[in-house]
Amino acid sequence: MIKALLAIAAAPSLLFATSAVAQDNEAPGEPAPVQEANQDKKPIRVRLSLGPQLRPRFPGSDEMFLLPFYDVSITRGDKPFEYEAADQGVSFSLIKSTGFAFGPVVQLEGSRRRNETDLPIDEVGTSIEAGGFVDVWLGSSIRARGELRKGVTGHKGLVSDVMLDYVARDGDKWLFSVGPRFSLADRKYQEAYFGVSPTVSARTGLPVYAPDGGVHSIGAAATTLYQLDRHWGLYGYAKYERLIADAADSPIVRTIGSRNQFSGGVALTFTFDTGIRR
Repeated sequence: MIKALLAIAAAPSLLFATSAVAQDNEAPGEPAPVQEANQDKKPIRVRLSLGPQLRPRFPGSDEMFLLPFYDVSITRGDKPFEYEAADQGVSFSLIKSTGFAFGPVVQLEGSRRRNETDLPIDEVGTSIEAGGFVDVWLGSSIRARGELRKGVTGHKGLVSDVMLDYVARDGDKWLFSVGPRFSLADRKYQEAYFGVSPTVSARTGLPVYAPDGGVHSIGAAATTLYQLDRHWGLYGYAKYERLIADAADSPIVRTIGSRNQFSGGVALTFTFDTGIRR
């Protein structure tokens, strides 16, 4: 359900990306003759990825949840597909230059229901997070990325992810990336998932707890892609996060959850030429 909603959220960005690829080398205001244009323009290539992944049922949970793992990438001609970490949000670039990109980003956070926990704690609905991202390449193999998102639904807090990846690749034949992760959250997010109000305390027996905002977790993630032949390939990722500070000290985490948060997935990829030349 989570990935299905994310796919819907990603649709506008995919349309935008297709349009951007299509217009990449067009000279504004000077359309070339049709025959020459078709000779110069390169076909659009698409890579589809689909498979399963495991993630914590909700932030701080000690249970894993199985859901779809998917990705859609678009490029043109022989140009390699743009690098994306598997754990980053769905985004597209409004501003892009050599070594820099900026634009909107969307991410989803899973819900927490009482029937999924061993205590009658407060529920948190599925959170649609919307905001912006910045990508900066430090040379050809180090990418720094920051995302700042606001929960439009669900926790309605402010969250930020900072990612630093070392990226090694041979075009589209294979790719491997690995790097640290830092997550921050404001008080509203922390209270939604880790706070214990007087009402919840009376209902569960847990001590009252009011966490502050700040660093939420630290960890690391790795992404890999391997092309088996012209069309088929493999795509996978693994991620570990350690809750720290006020999130780690929450009575909810200490009683029915875990400070260690693991996630990972594997997918089969299919690459094809659309035949569209723009």
